[in-house]
Amino acid sequence: MPDPRPAPAQSSLPTAVGARPVLPSLPALPFVPVPGAGTVTVPDGGPGDDPVVEDVREGVAAVRPPSLVMERILRGPSGLGTAGLHLARPEEPAAPGAPAAGNPIPGLYHHPIPEPDPVRVEEVSRRIKAWALDEVELYPEEWEEQFDGFSVGRYMVACHPDAPTVEHLMLAARLMVAENAVDDCYCEDHGGSPIGLGGRLLLAHTALDALHTTKEYQPQWAQSLGADAPRRAYRSAMEYLLREASPSQADRFRHDMARLHMGYLAEAAWAQTDHVPEVWEYLAMRQFNNFRPCPTITDTVGGYELPADLHAQPDMQRVIALAGNATTLVNDLYSYTKELAAPGRHLNLPVVIAEREGVSEREAYLKAVEVHNDLMHDFEAEAAAVATACPAPSVLRFLRGVAVWVDGNHYWHQTNTYRYSLPDFW
Repeated sequence: MPDPRPAPAQSSLPTAVGARPVLPSLPALPFVPVPGAGTVTVPDGGPGDDPVVEDVREGVAAVRPPSLVMERILRGPSGLGTAGLHLARPEEPAAPGAPAAGNPIPGLYHHPIPEPDPVRVEEVSRRIKAWALDEVELYPEEWEEQFDGFSVGRYMVACHPDAPTVEHLMLAARLMVAENAVDDCYCEDHGGSPIGLGGRLLLAHTALDALHTTKEYQPQWAQSLGADAPRRAYRSAMEYLLREASPSQADRFRHDMARLHMGYLAEAAWAQTDHVPEVWEYLAMRQFNNFRPCPTITDTVGGYELPADLHAQPDMQRVIALAGNATTLVNDLYSYTKELAAPGRHLNLPVVIAEREGVSEREAYLKAVEVHNDLMHDFEAEAAAVATACPAPSVLRFLRGVAVWVDGNHYWHQTNTYRYSLPDFW
């Protein structure tokens, strides 16, 4: 449901960014409920407010330690009977020595989360498997163990704890499964190849962004959407999304999927030419070939909307990009041994650092952890700056949703011992 309050003027964030005077700390702000997602903190309106609060309302960002602002966004309400509404992000110290199965990577900056609701996990798992088997015929019987091992239900419930219904969670689950089908069947180990990838991705993208052509050729295109499992999955998942998403939310998702497909093509081009990119080039590719389409829909899954003018602000785009980049490097780090064991050379950040900077595998892996941590700290600092610059309810809730998605993504990678194991570098 769209936020009932009027959206701030389009210039709210640009006005604040670049003009951050040192002001006294903000006073404690009251908690105002946002339907379907716990609560966020916003300043009261009305006369007699503290001057600092008035400055924030006018779009001048008060400088505060980012961690305090993020804590305020994420901690939820306080008081009797509110414990169940919290999504806290306590620090977790690095594990000493080599990590056991299911433990986090030592030294990796992250926030542990509560166990996902088992009832929702079971229901999403049941529904997503029925969708994959019965509606889109996604995979043959021999892939069933791999599908179950992916643990889609646990992943989505961990990343979207504020989803108002299971059907909202299913929006994210279908898209996640469809995206992985495209990656596996077009790019990776279930028949994928860099040869001809551009043509396959283009045709699959038309399942998300419909072809507008003449009456003569429209039926041929429509028929092509059922030609293979990835296109069937994309078409079905997008149809479900369009029932809940606004036009701007749907177009935002299409845009981020185009980014993803461009990243796939860059990696495929390097594979065809046996090119190992420079570290900065690899990070540029990973900004596109990454998880960004997933947190992009956090408001749709949450049953509300971040207005398009606020989503498009450069500072908000930086926050979303940093979140996508950090979460994707989590995948590089947790899938490192899995990729080394696979045929051929798989590019990931530790591999690229080792080759381009001439260091050992261990040194490269530990440096990749540092790169991830730097991105995480930048993400949290930038999110805090946006929160203080524009404390509109939909902005605060969206920032909170992206941060929770980041944490849920780490939780899934850490605990998915069916797919991932860690190298012995400690």
